[in-house]
Amino acid sequence: MKAIVIPKYGRADVLCVRTLPEPDPGAGEVRIAVQAAGLNFSEVSARQGLYPDAPKPPSVVGYEVAGTIDALGPGVSGFAHGDRVWAICHFGGHAERVCTPAVLVRKMPASLDFVRAAAIPVAYATAWLLTSRFGHVNENERILVHMAAGGVGLAAIDLCRRVRGVTIFGTASAAKHDFLRSRGVAHPIDYRATDFEKEVLRLTNGRGVHLVLDPMGGRNWRKNYRLLSPLGRLMVFGFANATRAGTRSFGRVLVQLAQSPHWSPMKLMGENRAVMGLNLGHLFDDHDVVATGLDLLAELVSSGAIDPVIDRVFPFSQAADAHRRIENRQNVGKVVLVPG
Repeated sequence: MKAIVIPKYGRADVLCVRTLPEPDPGAGEVRIAVQAAGLNFSEVSARQGLYPDAPKPPSVVGYEVAGTIDALGPGVSGFAHGDRVWAICHFGGHAERVCTPAVLVRKMPASLDFVRAAAIPVAYATAWLLTSRFGHVNENERILVHMAAGGVGLAAIDLCRRVRGVTIFGTASAAKHDFLRSRGVAHPIDYRATDFEKEVLRLTNGRGVHLVLDPMGGRNWRKNYRLLSPLGRLMVFGFANATRAGTRSFGRVLVQLAQSPHWSPMKLMGENRAVMGLNLGHLFDDHDVVATGLDLLAELVSSGAIDPVIDRVFPFSQAADAHRRIENRQNVGKVVLVPG
């Protein structure tokens, strides 16, 4: 099979397509012939050497795929050869074949194509955990979504706007604001030209917001915490501020770590605020939690309630361009990779 390989840490140009042995499904697993695979910021960080959970080079990353089942492992039921599916996988998805537990696989409705299906698993599962399982978005709340035009950001907006009376604030470059408004963001904020903390306080008359979704980290965590209204929740699920376009900079990482806050339980109690962290990759073995989210998402997909936004599709041979598009913050929606 063909696979996108990270042979060593570095710039996007290090990526290459190699021929590797096809994997065999183990007990409880299915093998998927991949037709499309999502690309996430975490996989860009893995290429730079800033994602500690990723396998060491040479490696194949990739958390989400869509395709057809072409082999079943022992003990698998409910699936058959040729089923069209979307799935979460624990790395290995940027290849023509990948094996993953059947519990993390869902069948595709006939109306869904492979590219749009590949945009669903990680982004929407993460967004569901942030806004429902952890964040508990309630009616008439104010929500601040950072990197709002990215895959997780748009997925969170999709889910939040299903709750009555929710007001959504979203940070993104100015060129993306009209699109964000069309998706339900009441107040797009240009983080490059405006201090988002001051702008949110201005727009809310100093009341702040009830929920912040922050994949940025560093000094952003301090600012977002200050924006929380009573009973507000800060959801942290990434450290994008530690990366830059190109290759890793340990100096940048150290600066961002130095600017990160330390919250004490007494302070949290006294201010009636919560800080919660999420790493979807650390939940993959907790099949009950992940499966619950995937079941809900499957219902929303089948009903047409979920509408993933595709930014651009790249063949495996142009994986470097796909990585650069994400690390330069150019994408609006999901970047998707296809084998050919």
